[in-house]
Amino acid sequence: MLIGTAVRPDQLSEAAYASTLAREFNMLEPEDVLKWEVVHPEPQSFDFSQGDQLVDFAIRHRMKVRGHTLVWHQQNPKWLTEGKYTSGELAQILEKHIKTVVGHYRGKVFAWDVVNEAFDEVHPGKLRSTIWRDQPGIGLAGNGSSYIERCLRWAHEADPQALLFYNEAGAEVVNPKSDAIYAMVRDFRQRGVPIDGVGFQMHIEKLHADVASISANIKRFTALGVQVHITEMDVALPVDAAGTPGAEDLQKQANIYREIANACLSHRGCTAIQTWGFTDKYSWIGWHSKHAQGAALPFDRNYGAKPAHEALRGALERAGSR
Repeated sequence: MLIGTAVRPDQLSEAAYASTLAREFNMLEPEDVLKWEVVHPEPQSFDFSQGDQLVDFAIRHRMKVRGHTLVWHQQNPKWLTEGKYTSGELAQILEKHIKTVVGHYRGKVFAWDVVNEAFDEVHPGKLRSTIWRDQPGIGLAGNGSSYIERCLRWAHEADPQALLFYNEAGAEVVNPKSDAIYAMVRDFRQRGVPIDGVGFQMHIEKLHADVASISANIKRFTALGVQVHITEMDVALPVDAAGTPGAEDLQKQANIYREIANACLSHRGCTAIQTWGFTDKYSWIGWHSKHAQGAALPFDRNYGAKPAHEALRGALERAGSR
């Protein structure tokens, strides 16, 4: 079982951050530095310096690296979004990007989130309208998920040994969005499209997780022969003006971490649990919720282990002893 976290290279110079990361995890994922706006800042130039920092850290500490993300509708540079490219030109740009980034990390990044959040939030069974699909798209706008298939094939050509994932938010339970993803993955597997796994982000709000539905969803996807990774887990809590949660909520949070870990561990094909950061000091939840929520991760702002950490550790230890 891989236990991972999203990481920012700027924080590696902080001793407590680096030591906790190295001690507690056997996998890391760049939080932002492999996204287009950082790694491909100009049309003809790539900047791998920050990604390389994280890969070097992982190698030194015998950690695996997940790549995130090759294709997304956000955090793209202005030269791309305002370039007014034709579909043919955009297809060439995207192919070059995928093959250059995956090729640079060939043999070092074991798994990639190739496409991220392609399904719509308002109409969750439908594909999202994006620069890659239909604005103007890469020439496959009328062909369903064909553009996702093309991206998977390009990534596979660049590194045939890397595991290729589709990653999504709000699809961890059985619902219209996960149904659509399931249909897509089943089709891809039947036709030999190179897809090895599905990532469920698992951002939990309102201290509620439908664990039975999460487990059923993991079961049906792994039955297709793909792996499932929990890729971005956090459990947001109500907090006061100082960012402090209530003691009772911390225990509820711990129970959710434990139950979701148990759901993953009960299915052989669920092979990784990853949190979106590991210390509340750098969590995105505070600014995203305008500081109404926070304290979402297993370690507090001072790197102290919270009940959620002990719950996760206990679930893993019990599974290891079976």
